[in-house]
Amino acid sequence: MIVLGVESSCDETGIALYDTQRGLLAHALYSQVAMHEKYGGVVPELASRDHIRHAIPLLQQVLAKSSIDRHDIDAIAYTQGPGLAGALLVGASIACGLGLALDKPMLGVHHLEGHLLSPLLASSDAPEFPFVSLLVSGGHTQLMRVDGVGQYTLLGETLDDAAGEAFDKSAKLLGLGYPGGPAISRLAEFGDPSSYQLPQPMLHSKNLNFSFSGLKTAVLTLIKKHPATISEQDKANIARCFVDALVNVLVAKCLSTLKHTGLKRLVIAGGVSANQQLRNALNAAAVKRRFRVYYPELEFCTDNGAMIAFAAAMRLQLKPQAAQRDYAFNVRPRWPLNERGI
Repeated sequence: MIVLGVESSCDETGIALYDTQRGLLAHALYSQVAMHEKYGGVVPELASRDHIRHAIPLLQQVLAKSSIDRHDIDAIAYTQGPGLAGALLVGASIACGLGLALDKPMLGVHHLEGHLLSPLLASSDAPEFPFVSLLVSGGHTQLMRVDGVGQYTLLGETLDDAAGEAFDKSAKLLGLGYPGGPAISRLAEFGDPSSYQLPQPMLHSKNLNFSFSGLKTAVLTLIKKHPATISEQDKANIARCFVDALVNVLVAKCLSTLKHTGLKRLVIAGGVSANQQLRNALNAAAVKRRFRVYYPELEFCTDNGAMIAFAAAMRLQLKPQAAQRDYAFNVRPRWPLNERGI
């Protein structure tokens, strides 16, 4: 079965072809980071218009790279939600229009399910079910128990800012570029971890939830205490203490979840899964606590079409009739993952 995947939930346009026998055939991605950088964040209307400009050229590129004729596609999948409504509508309309033209069945995919299953795209050493998953990105921070495709139990989530959102907002407070996560992590490498004491919210709570709004506010308070011109070293010190505090909370909650579930496999997915400080801390904890930790390949940490095509293929192997020739699409900008059954 060959599945075409279309991703357009936010500021990346992704197209991919996945074959259930041969694996990922080809994928292409266009990032809008350069366009949104001058605004300090994603502008939804600009994002939607840019998806329109790049989706068809990316589709042509993927078909050429894979040497697959469009008529050989068996099903077409698109990100149905969650995400920016306008951006989702672009991807859904392009996918369903193509499905109608080619008379192919359609399947709407949950964006977070794509992230959650993305480590399984690895050519070797992919995790087996069941496992604990930490979905950590600009819009989501959730801990899930995953017993199979479509079998997701929400165990904990952020009560306010997501981890990636805290990264971006704190980076902006420090005058760093967009996206802020990679920028503040690079700067943190030059900081002194003992220079400041920043809060580690809900570290010792008796649940598996998160809260990062207070940590972001603590960064703002620190910056206000400095003179009008803050030195680069002070910025690095604040960045280091911020990153350490956030990573400590994420790692502690993961360890608590593994203990709570009794599982020994941990999957980290979403854009923040590319963060090197987080990976180093989890790898060290895995050696000490004797569990396995899995990450997506770096090219699949951020939004991409490959994860959408793959998630759809996994669902269609379990339930082929899930894809239907229904081209009257709808999108779900807000869509809890635990509402997505098999």
